[in-house]
Amino acid sequence: MKYNILFFNTINPVIFNINFISVRWYGLMYILAFFYTRYKLINKNDLLINKYKLDNLLYYSFLGLLIGGRIGYMIFYNLSLLINDPITLFKVWNGGMSFHGGLIGVILVIKIFSYRNNMKFFYITDTITPTIPFGLGVGRLGNFINGELWGKVIDNYAPIAVIFPNAYYDDLTELINNYKLEKIFNFYHALPRHPSQLYELITEGILLFFIIKICKAYFKLPVGSISGLFLICYGIFRILVENFRQSININILTYTVSIGQLLSIPMIIIGIIIIIYSYMVNN
Repeated sequence: MKYNILFFNTINPVIFNINFISVRWYGLMYILAFFYTRYKLINKNDLLINKYKLDNLLYYSFLGLLIGGRIGYMIFYNLSLLINDPITLFKVWNGGMSFHGGLIGVILVIKIFSYRNNMKFFYITDTITPTIPFGLGVGRLGNFINGELWGKVIDNYAPIAVIFPNAYYDDLTELINNYKLEKIFNFYHALPRHPSQLYELITEGILLFFIIKICKAYFKLPVGSISGLFLICYGIFRILVENFRQSININILTYTVSIGQLLSIPMIIIGIIIIIYSYMVNN
């Protein structure tokens, strides 16, 4: 294992405590994302709707994100546990959110809102989409601070390696074979890993933010194309970063893919269809 910098992630995920209430960095990231989106939309008011309706759209979208994210996580990543113990769905303090599930929740909210207010669905999504990378970026920073969704053990080279105290390895047999460790249970927690959360912050957050910003500024794009572009870029970035992230893998024919990669493939396909449709309708 080779790396230039080794970092021990001992950041306290709790900012401070007030009696029995804990204020966490991860929760703060959600709040920052919400108010950033609200500020951007109210300041520009591209949707041309009153503040009351805009607030309703944001509040229900945030609720759709939380509910969809939790349900998606349980269905996509913990279905057997959900079936055996349905109450686990409500144990949000144990962690577990899915971006893909949250995206579905937000889409449903926007679809209902657009129908009730006689507005174009893609006009709304194109307006909100440029604010999403900021939320994704701070969310991934929250994942890093929490020491969750860690990367794979470095088996070759990485510029930065991180040791997550709470990390574990899914396949101890493979680890023993790779590293010839005799006292595996006393040592495997301390193995350097890829900071995959930071990789996602850079790609899904920063890079995607500038791609959308540049495309909006320099290209005359039809309604719906920004939404399609987001789906394509996020799907590609997620598939790439999943190669460095410790994930639940499944075998399809002769290929091994993670659930995150499998869920991202339809995003790319749907994004392409949306862009083609938007150009056909507007030309």
